[in-house]
Order: sequence, then C-alpha cells, then structure tokens
Amino acid sequence: MNKTKKITKTTSFTEILEQPELIKILLESGMHCIGCPMATAETIEQGAIAHGIDPDELIKKLNNKLKTHKNFEEAPSWEDTSKKP
Repeated sequence: MNKTKKITKTTSFTEILEQPELIKILLESGMHCIGCPMATAETIEQGAIAHGIDPDELIKKLNNKLKTHKNFEEAPSWEDTSKKP
C-alpha cells in the first residue's frame, strides 16, 4: 500500500498536487498552482514565499490535512526517499 509522506519545505509542488485533498488548501491560501508552469520547478517553501505566505504555516495546514488521510505516515518525508544511508 502506498503511504502519503510528510510535507517539508523542500517538497515540490508536483508532489503536493498528486494529493487531491491538498489542492483546496493551496487555493484557499491564495496559491493557484494548478497549471502554473512555475509549480513544476518550485518547492512549497519557494512558492509560499513568492506569494507572501508563511511557509511553516502552510506546511502545517497541509500536513494536518494529510493526517486525516488513512495512508499518512509521519516519516520519512519526500526528500528522504532518495537519500541512501
């Protein structure tokens, strides 16, 4: 079973947009990332800062939403998946 990873500042918009339940939070925050060419090249932190949004607060909201998702796991985060010990 695929598990949803925790979002961090280095998580890309592409990865976030793969989670449909998160799109509403982005839209409500003023981030209309769906279809934006920059979304494929930016992290959530970069996008939030560009839109004048506190990245820590946005990430907290996104992760809180994911926690209600039955496949959420606390760790590893997305950036940890490519690291080797």
